Amino acid sequence: MHLRAKDLLNFMRPQNLKARIFLDSGDPQETRAALKLLGFLDGQTTNPSLIAKNPAAAGKKFSAAAVLNFYQKIVKEVSSLIPQGSVSVEVYSDKNTLAEEMLEQAQEFNQWIPNAHIKFPTTPEGLKAAELAVAEKMRVNTTLVFSQEQAAAVYAATKGAKKGDVFISPFIGRLDDIGENGMDLVANIIKMYQTGDGHVEVLTASVRSMDHIKQAIALGSDILTTPLKVLQDWAAAGMPIEYQEASIKNQELKPIPYRDINLDKAWANYHLGHELTDKGLAKFATDWKGLIE
Repeated sequence: MHLRAKDLLNFMRPQNLKARIFLDSGDPQETRAALKLLGFLDGQTTNPSLIAKNPAAAGKKFSAAAVLNFYQKIVKEVSSLIPQGSVSVEVYSDKNTLAEEMLEQAQEFNQWIPNAHIKFPTTPEGLKAAELAVAEKMRVNTTLVFSQEQAAAVYAATKGAKKGDVFISPFIGRLDDIGENGMDLVANIIKMYQTGDGHVEVLTASVRSMDHIKQAIALGSDILTTPLKVLQDWAAAGMPIEYQEASIKNQELKPIPYRDINLDKAWANYHLGHELTDKGLAKFATDWKGLIE
């Protein structure tokens, strides 16, 4: 039997695995390790904090232009390793960054590689920029999502995009950290989106454990992104995709109840505020600024 390169790359994929598996990393060496480990990889997500952790950045300071060149080099290398996959590239933003500034970055980043999804924060300015980017036929990934209402706003802001062009990234581990069941948010978003046109794909992020992987798959998440260490644990266990519980429950975490939310409103009419979005945005900005001299 002769297999093409693309077929060989997917030869080890579990037979009934429908979800796409992404690596959450700013290091192309980890991309290589994940490909060798799994035998396949569907994409990779990056962010300013992950780029700051790249071994080549250790102890270094860059000019503003040089740090973008560094990011571009990483992204291009990752893209070359998974040309059929998606690579998420995040704009710099803090609480004062305007949509026009984010869009300008997005236009530049989108030219770096042919398989980019540009990451925007799920804030008023971030969604304004994402809406403009979608109008320019860019692929987008809305990040730092912690509420069902934020997810409704993402849906509304990206209407008109085709399936595959819009990801939404609920950060489950960070909700777990504050005692809330992050997997409930994933379940709630998937259920809410069933009333829509299917143009937004759910990308489960901030995955911390093999249980998170199995739970996200069981819930029907389109994609999940995970650090290399968690992928290593999953691979060592034989890449299981079955989860015993029909519904994902954790008695130690507070449930997040489902809300009936109308998806037909303008995105600006949804409540976007969330403390964890603000904290995440500040952390990304601090890590990025830490690279600049």
